[in-house]
Amino acid sequence: MSKRDYYDVLGVPKGAGADEIKKGFRKKAKELHPDRNADNPNAEAQFKEANEAYDVLKNAEKKAAYDRYGHAAFEGGMGGGGGQRGGQHPGGDFSSAFSDVFDDLFGDFMGGQRGGGGGGRQRATRGSDLRYNLRISLEDAFRGMQKTINVPTSVTCGSCEGTGAEGGAEPTTCPTCSGMGKVRAQQGFFTVERSCPTCNGLGQMIKNPCKSCHGHGRVEKDRSLSVNIPTGVETGTRIRLAGEGEAGLRGGPPGDLYIFIEVSGHDLFERDGDNLYCRVPVSVAKAALGGAIEVPTIDGGRGRVQIPEGSQTGRQMRLRGKGMRALRGGGVGDMFIELAVETPVRLTARQKEILREFEDISEEANNPESKSFFSSVKGFWDGMKG
Repeated sequence: MSKRDYYDVLGVPKGAGADEIKKGFRKKAKELHPDRNADNPNAEAQFKEANEAYDVLKNAEKKAAYDRYGHAAFEGGMGGGGGQRGGQHPGGDFSSAFSDVFDDLFGDFMGGQRGGGGGGRQRATRGSDLRYNLRISLEDAFRGMQKTINVPTSVTCGSCEGTGAEGGAEPTTCPTCSGMGKVRAQQGFFTVERSCPTCNGLGQMIKNPCKSCHGHGRVEKDRSLSVNIPTGVETGTRIRLAGEGEAGLRGGPPGDLYIFIEVSGHDLFERDGDNLYCRVPVSVAKAALGGAIEVPTIDGGRGRVQIPEGSQTGRQMRLRGKGMRALRGGGVGDMFIELAVETPVRLTARQKEILREFEDISEEANNPESKSFFSSVKGFWDGMKG
């Protein structure tokens, strides 16, 4: 019985590219999976046929020979057509063929997990990134500052210079995984890859561990770092210090340190972006007659604002350029003064007398909000009666 055309076997057109061939093979492999073909006695033979076709067409040189000469290119022991694969004909063991499928379809991904062409060696593992929460005052956020912080972290062991071996000796290759850091086990039709149990996936072993770091290549230590806090930072601002994180394992590169800023609340100012709000209490007389008042500013200075006559609680006045400095030199916000008219308490007899006299001579025009409110109340009551 003559062999079927390899392109027909994979269900792709003649001259198909590598991606199309791989896609066709993937589809065929799924169709012919033993779990889906329990009642098909020909599934195994068809799968081997697809594997043989893919073995030729995925190889540029074999594919070129096949495109020119067909199956005759591999007759007479010339290799290909699945001819010889590691000394075993492609029509051999089905589980071995399925293992080849697994490698072809997922080898790139697993290779990336193993570190590419370097096998599975994890000789130098990057250190972990660290987080440090730093609380500062609103004044510090306005001015910016240099802050010294103490960070508990792992640093490279000085005794072994990060190798983990006594005297700085080089680790030896793991005999179980041959330095790959991974071992494979056959489970039915699948080949499963796991971390090597002997070296814990490192690919190397240390015969004489360093006494200072116990073979880890790093030790715990507090470090003092100077951090530049720029002006305008807000709660949630993140500052990255490259290479200041945890030391790498066995000489690997260090991680980074991320400083998360939290700006404390303030007794006088409330922040909204680059603007500041300051609630200022004023007396009834000051609100009624108007006049100038002094208010604090975030830079430690004083601002002077004029209160208009008849000001009510909640009225705002703006001091331009007296807010927060924006992060990375983006300008300066404003400060808003919000008035809170304060009702006097603990009055003397004379003060009460003056207020009663004032009440007696007051007119509706002196209290426009009261007039409007009680007019609405009267209309409401009249409506309810109706």
